[in-house]
Amino acid sequence: KTVQELYQKGEVLNVPFMTGVNNHEAGWLLSSVSATDFVNMSFSLKPKDAYIRDLIVNEYTGSGEDRVRNRDGFTEMLGDLFFTIPAIKSANAHRDSGVPVYLYEYQYPPSFLQKTRPSFVKCDHGDELFTVLGFLVFFVISAKCTSEEEELSKLMMNYWGNFARTGSPNAKNLAHWPKYGADEEYLIIALNKQTVDQSLKKERFLFATEVLPEKIRQHKGNEERSEL
Repeated sequence: KTVQELYQKGEVLNVPFMTGVNNHEAGWLLSSVSATDFVNMSFSLKPKDAYIRDLIVNEYTGSGEDRVRNRDGFTEMLGDLFFTIPAIKSANAHRDSGVPVYLYEYQYPPSFLQKTRPSFVKCDHGDELFTVLGFLVFFVISAKCTSEEEELSKLMMNYWGNFARTGSPNAKNLAHWPKYGADEEYLIIALNKQTVDQSLKKERFLFATEVLPEKIRQHKGNEERSEL
């Protein structure tokens, strides 16, 4: 069965589920991919369906006249379609099946990575692994990180360790991480602060799951009427 079919039928494992994203997924790692190639690859578009690519690109970059918006919109589009929207779909499917879900957005790239990237790049895909796995505390990288980064790494290891042991990331000495429920609460994890927010990237998610499919249906309906 496809993932979509499994999710629609609620056929997921009945175990606690944690997932999340970083706040600039594909901000640097995948930026060499062209917009046309990426969208064509993601949606398996045929030449007659090029309008779908145009709808997506226009959503993120507008007229295309602003080069900074093009850059920021393109990297956001990559991150959303590759990582963020699938993560939210997964969180929703598990939540709707009655599984305890914990969703996060991680916002801090280690300083040694920041030194090698352009200033516009925030927290790219995989950046949280350095803190989750303790690389900033126990390995060679520790010589290059700050005391604040060490504390963040210990915090992340606490959350992930608690979740592995108990099915919940929470403990008395940590900021409370609410379950992801009908109000779509999730935890923002930054260098010195953890805060709760709601409805991660709601507008982009609605565009991808409701607005875009509806525009595609309308386009196909118009084509069918034109053929008649």
